[in-house]
Parts: sequence; C-alpha cells; structure tokens
Amino acid sequence: MKIPSQTASKLMADKPRTIHACNFRSAGRLSNENARSLTAIHETFARQLASALDVYLGTAVDVKLQALDQLPLKEHVVAIPALSYIVPFSCSTMPGAVIVECDVSLAFPMIEVLLGGTGTSENAPRELSEIEEEIMQDVTSLIARQAELAWHMPAMALVTNHRIKSSLLHQYCPANEKVTLVQFQVEIAGKNGSFQLALPTSFLNALLKQIKLEQPQHKGGLRYFPVRSIRERVLDCDMEIAAGLPHMKVAVRDLVALQPGCLLKLRAPVRTPGMLTVGGMDIFETTPVRNGSKKAAQVGCRTRLTESGME
Repeated sequence: MKIPSQTASKLMADKPRTIHACNFRSAGRLSNENARSLTAIHETFARQLASALDVYLGTAVDVKLQALDQLPLKEHVVAIPALSYIVPFSCSTMPGAVIVECDVSLAFPMIEVLLGGTGTSENAPRELSEIEEEIMQDVTSLIARQAELAWHMPAMALVTNHRIKSSLLHQYCPANEKVTLVQFQVEIAGKNGSFQLALPTSFLNALLKQIKLEQPQHKGGLRYFPVRSIRERVLDCDMEIAAGLPHMKVAVRDLVALQPGCLLKLRAPVRTPGMLTVGGMDIFETTPVRNGSKKAAQVGCRTRLTESGME
C-alpha cells in the first residue's frame, strides 16, 4: 500500500523526536578500560621513580599518581605555569614525543639536595641558572629511564632533549589535537610539588596497543580450567538419610521400664512399611532387609510430597 506524501509528512511530524546536546570535546575521550590500563602502568612507574630518586638524591622521596586528564593542546598550553621546566623526550621507534612538565617549585628542592643541602630552603619562583639547568637535565634523564622500564616498549629508547618554552609544544603535537596528561604528586624533604607527562595521541595509541598485547599473557591461563556444571556439583553434595518408622508412638512407661536385654513392643503390624527420609523429608517407603551380614532397607513406593503437591 502506498501512503500519500502529505500523509507521510504528517506522520513524521507527529512522531516525537529525541534530541541530545552534542559535546564535541568528548570526541576521542579515553574509554574506562584504557583509563584503568594507564592508571595501573603509571602507578608502577610512580613506585619505580620514587625508588630511583631516593637512591639518586640520597633522601626520602614519595611519588604518587594524582590524575589522568585529556585536554586540547591549546587549552593545555594556556594552563602551564610560566616558569615550568618543560623537556620533550623523542623516540626514533615511536611516533610523536613525550613531554615532561615539572613545576619549578619541585626543581629547587632536588637541585639543593644534589648540591649538598637539605632541600628545605624557601626559594622564590625564578628562572634556573646554567648549572641548575644541567642538574635538571640529569633528573629528567632519570625520569626517561624509569618510563622506559614501566612502559615495556620493545626497542624503545627515549632521548632527552633540551628545555623548551610552552609556546613551542605545537612542534611536537598538532594544535588541534588532544594530549593526555598523567599527573604526579611528589614530596621531597618535606616539600611538595608536581610534574606531569603529556602524551600526544599518536604516542598514546602506540602505548595502549603495547599494553593490550601484554594483557592476554596474564589472563590466558585462566581460560582453560574446567568448570563443573551446577548439576554435577549438586549431585556430589552430602545429604542426611535415615530409614525407620518416623511416626511411631511409644508410651513413656515402656521407655522408663527399658533395661538391657528387654524387648520394646512397637504395637505395629509387621507389614507396616518404614520411611526413607532425606534431610528430614519422607521420600520412599522401605522394608527392612539384610544384605549379607549388614542390615539394609529395600526401597518401595515413592511417597506423596504433601508440601509441594507433587508426586
């Protein structure tokens, strides 16, 4: 049947439409699975880096993963503090680059400890001197080595470049692209600071691919254990079973008069069947018999289950 065009238009107009606001910033957002994978691998990185800095600086260091975030590069560049210590790590076997962004308030305690101080001095925000730049270059190289160990990237060697300004980040990541920020909180000699790794999309995709390649190696062994069905497990359950005369009544005077060797008269015909009970429920009628030198019960008719009304 052909519907006239006017009628079809009216039907479409009468049909309620569902309209949702579109958030273009959510495009390319990390999935929950990828976020969990990145969290796990960078928690390992934080522990390894804390141990390495502890040995390198000769003082207690605590590094904790603080947050994962994604921002367009333009927004991220605007949010970077003016005196941040920014160093790109390049890799010949991987696309893109990893950017380390360290607060200058974290750089001063590390530099002071390496120069023989306690790291507790108060330092006003300022630019680093040439000597301080060289010291921080060694610290960022240590961060690069620990990142290589945590990421398990085959044949990957991160090369530490010279410090750059935040305005030059577009050379390592397209301006219209999102960067994934892995943020860490650091405590050194009672001083708190933070640094973060900025991962361009090209590098992030390669890292997530490597993580997924390693995951089946940890989970594959669990797939081959045989799982017994519920029926098989129920059939192996132990049940309490008894054969007797459950509804027999005996006078109290007969029980009181019992002595060793006495016979207790049950006052029931021999043909009266006994009952086979399972878990306190009557299931079958039984007759007492002998099987060799052992007493036994011969199963007879199935009793009616009055509680459920089934045979």
